[in-house]
Amino acid sequence: MSKPYIGQLLTVEDQWTDYNGHLNMAYYAVLFDRSAEEMFETFGLGPDYVKATNCSFFTLETHTTYAQELHAGEKVRIENQIIDADHKRVHYVQQMFHAEQNYLSCVLEVMVAHVDLTAKRMASFPTNILAKIDAMAASHKALALPKQVGHKIGIVRKA
Repeated sequence: MSKPYIGQLLTVEDQWTDYNGHLNMAYYAVLFDRSAEEMFETFGLGPDYVKATNCSFFTLETHTTYAQELHAGEKVRIENQIIDADHKRVHYVQQMFHAEQNYLSCVLEVMVAHVDLTAKRMASFPTNILAKIDAMAASHKALALPKQVGHKIGIVRKA
């Protein structure tokens, strides 16, 4: 059975809340990034990889949809799902859920690229890493995509 990649539960830190009393939008990105880094480390793309190869991966584009607020001290579960990948890029979506009440809080759609830091340009993933990415992407093909994937931002006007 296909399942999204779920890393460790993360906690909304006190200093991340804003004057409205809920998680500030910038810190949703921190939580999503921590979960994505955990997933990418399973492929072999962690800090040791960067040091050994002088290659990394950079975010090219994101789209965030906020659904329900979170507060300090609350735990979140982030589900990571690869939508597509090629030899240089990974397109994935992350869904953040309140860990105890199980409601959807936020969705982040992301495109990243593998980059050679010396050449300062995109480069192909090493074969062994690409095989791991492709295997997870294949297992995620059976998962339904969140309705927010591919969502266009704009004001809908009534005629």
